[in-house]
Amino acid sequence: MSLSEKIDSALKEAMRSKDAVRLRGIREIKAQLLLAKTDGSGLEMTEEREVKILQKMLKQRQESAEIYAQQNRPELKAKEDEEIVVIKEFLPTMLEGEALEAIIREVIAAVGATTAKDMGKVMAEANKRLSGKAEGRVISETVKRLLS
Repeated sequence: MSLSEKIDSALKEAMRSKDAVRLRGIREIKAQLLLAKTDGSGLEMTEEREVKILQKMLKQRQESAEIYAQQNRPELKAKEDEEIVVIKEFLPTMLEGEALEAIIREVIAAVGATTAKDMGKVMAEANKRLSGKAEGRVISETVKRLLS
């Protein structure tokens, strides 16, 4: 089942169960995917592109929730947190810890990196391999730690 089909199925389920919070989040996801499909870029809507859109939405919600927390706006932060939960439901699980480190060690060996000066080469290859599977910030921190 493709990501779009999962989202459509979840939308129907949320309508049936009258889950307003989930329904709002799923509708926002569908709206963003539709905007991306019809943006005139001519790019095909692949599952990889859909995941990138969801990751962007997740990051936006996390940043907004952080700002609302700083501004002491708990009602708005709660709304963002609810949407974060819904978006995460459709994202693939992110690699962390030893699994991520093992892949990055493979990349370092393949590229032949030995010092921190080679970080650019490692990051380029690691981002290709781990696209949609790990956050760029986490990849970068792991590469720095392994190369130093």
